[in-house]
Amino acid sequence: MTEFTPLASLLGGAMIGLAAILLMAFHGRIAGMTGILSGLLPPLSNDWAWRAAFIAGAIVAPALIIIVAGASAVPFESPVPTPWLIIGGLIVGIGVHFGGGCTSGHGVCGLARLSPRSIAATLIFMASTALTVFVVRHLLGGF
Repeated sequence: MTEFTPLASLLGGAMIGLAAILLMAFHGRIAGMTGILSGLLPPLSNDWAWRAAFIAGAIVAPALIIIVAGASAVPFESPVPTPWLIIGGLIVGIGVHFGGGCTSGHGVCGLARLSPRSIAATLIFMASTALTVFVVRHLLGGF
């Protein structure tokens, strides 16, 4: 069971929103993780420096919180076998490619801009997620 943390969740969401606003304000760019990451893959884009800083911050910030605040790392365990996780990641990557962006780009930034394409993409993401959970848990016996 997941612990209910409304204040931490609100603060985290506000920080994600602030980061998205600042990236748009200072660089005119959308804070979609796959788009940012793709600019770090060869051939490198001409704006790779801010992309590298953004990704480094996404990796280093949680580690710093654990070190500075003395918080414990969030334990992670998955009942899903590793090959299935890899296959799922590949399927998501294909969806990101054909959907023209990921959940962070469409769901956070696109919805905030009232982009019709992002609204449609986010509705499809959410419906697909709900359908997948239903099928896996109720029709296939769940994990």
